[in-house]
Amino acid sequence: MKKIIVATLLLWSITGYAGQKAITDTGDVVILNDDGTWVYSDDAKKTTSSIGTNKRKFLKPKDSSFLLKSKINNSAFWVNTHRWTFGKGDAADIEYKFRLKGKSLYGLAITEEISMPVVALADIALANMKDIAPDAKMVRQEYRFVNGKKLLYMEINGTIRGIQYSYRGYYYSNDYGITQFLTYTGTNLVSKYTSEINDFLNGFVTQ
Repeated sequence: MKKIIVATLLLWSITGYAGQKAITDTGDVVILNDDGTWVYSDDAKKTTSSIGTNKRKFLKPKDSSFLLKSKINNSAFWVNTHRWTFGKGDAADIEYKFRLKGKSLYGLAITEEISMPVVALADIALANMKDIAPDAKMVRQEYRFVNGKKLLYMEINGTIRGIQYSYRGYYYSNDYGITQFLTYTGTNLVSKYTSEINDFLNGFVTQ
């Protein structure tokens, strides 16, 4: 499972797509310039009015007491090391990889220095996911305030090699770069791991 998913998430990297186009789930076409910036091909401004905001304030769990800092941008991640293992990523732009100890729940911190609108980042992630899982579908999208930062939360379901997977994660962009902080597991296991997923993701902060 892990190898399949990591191979898929490699396509979520932004810097490897210079000069290429991606079609978002709303039909917009975006282009990656050589300098690492993204533009919509029709120069239209992306509207975010359709994305709701969760009024709840999300905070890191007290048990997440180890702060893992990005060396790429100013993102950081509070981790419960009694529950999660972590290490350096073994693929481009995956800075850290995580696993719930002894379980089939995984996490990734994908960090890059370039900056772009967070909605475009999420749209590109979904479009790239569809290249591997044509049935990939965004089932939930909303803004959340997590430890005082406004993040875009998204859930994606898709089938890879006959196996149904679910991805849940936060997307963030500022002047220091972009971050995708994600979890993934089998769709049939999401309800079992919901608490662990939420606690893990809500460890996102900035330095």
